Amino acid sequence: MKILAVDSSGLTAGVAIVEDFTMTAEYTVNYKKTHSQTLLPMLDEICRMTELDLSGIDAIAVTKGPGSFTGLRIGSATVKGLGLALQKPIIPVPTVDCLAMNAWGYHGLVCPMMDARRSQVYTGLYRFDRVGAYEPTVLLSQRPMAVGEMIDRLNEAYPEETVLFLGDGVPVYEELLRDGMKGRYELAPAHMARQRAGALGVLAAVYRQKGIYESAGEHKPEYLRLSQAERERQQANEKSGDADIMIRPMTETDADQVAAIEETTFSMPWRKQDFLDMIARDHMNYLVAEKNGRIIGGAGIREIVGDIEITNVVIAEEYRGQGYGRRLMEAVLSEGRRLGGTQFTLEVRRSNTAAVRLYEGAGFQTEGVRKDFYEKPREDALIMWKRD
Repeated sequence: MKILAVDSSGLTAGVAIVEDFTMTAEYTVNYKKTHSQTLLPMLDEICRMTELDLSGIDAIAVTKGPGSFTGLRIGSATVKGLGLALQKPIIPVPTVDCLAMNAWGYHGLVCPMMDARRSQVYTGLYRFDRVGAYEPTVLLSQRPMAVGEMIDRLNEAYPEETVLFLGDGVPVYEELLRDGMKGRYELAPAHMARQRAGALGVLAAVYRQKGIYESAGEHKPEYLRLSQAERERQQANEKSGDADIMIRPMTETDADQVAAIEETTFSMPWRKQDFLDMIARDHMNYLVAEKNGRIIGGAGIREIVGDIEITNVVIAEEYRGQGYGRRLMEAVLSEGRRLGGTQFTLEVRRSNTAAVRLYEGAGFQTEGVRKDFYEKPREDALIMWKRD
């Protein structure tokens, strides 16, 4: 059984090849580069070094979540594309379980901590107490939790046991551990303190033996909770009285609905694949507006050398003129600022007066014209900018 393992769930990115419980290659990077820059070059390199023909692998393993929303999306899109092209199954493995695998053989409790911001971590509790087993015993399955709550749980339930902490949340919350832990604890050394694709590959081999896998078409990441941006938007919705409206990042299952709205709105609509390509990239994002379980609109953004381009904004016809476009623009501008943008640009048909009014209401001004930019019918595009 030859497994290709891909992990991009955190700051560290990794690719490994595990064959019959022997790791033949592993490439790990924990540096200031995006996973879209590192994953495929790492894969190319280990294939070159090991003379691997990807058609010869039996399955592709990936950390399914939790983790970085962008990182999970990139990893998921990468393995999904490979799985579809190679017609290979996907083995999705819980991220925190994989992190715990770094401590295989440890005689004590293993507590991974992935930083989820605001004194929250993705965590779980594990023990390696089964002889010959290449997987941990799960005492507490992976979940988001306040650091203080995890400390209290350890103090109350396991006061006499030594706990090994590992993960990128440890240095962030080390002071809380030092002040709160009443029992003995240790911090994992550098070589086992972050996600490793090799550990993912070994655990995936166990999963494959148990028959736990899925087709590439079925695969999607598991986030466990809303992102911070989603939670803030949800709170804003509730405060404004629009609790039935949720504005959130688009998922693959939303693409058909958004493409259908585009089809009935524009003469040159985006296709479903255009949206799927967009959400797979870490410098782009697409938000959807959902009302009572139905997608009623969407808007996309793309970061270009520090500027934010709003790629398109669309609202289903029966929901126009009710303020939903304004709410969507507010959300997409907020998302652009979260990405570090202070200058926003977009283009719009000269004759689309409703859209022009919407953008002007959001603070955009016309600063240029692209002659005959649009087709069906041919028409000029207004170039609009908003500078914070």
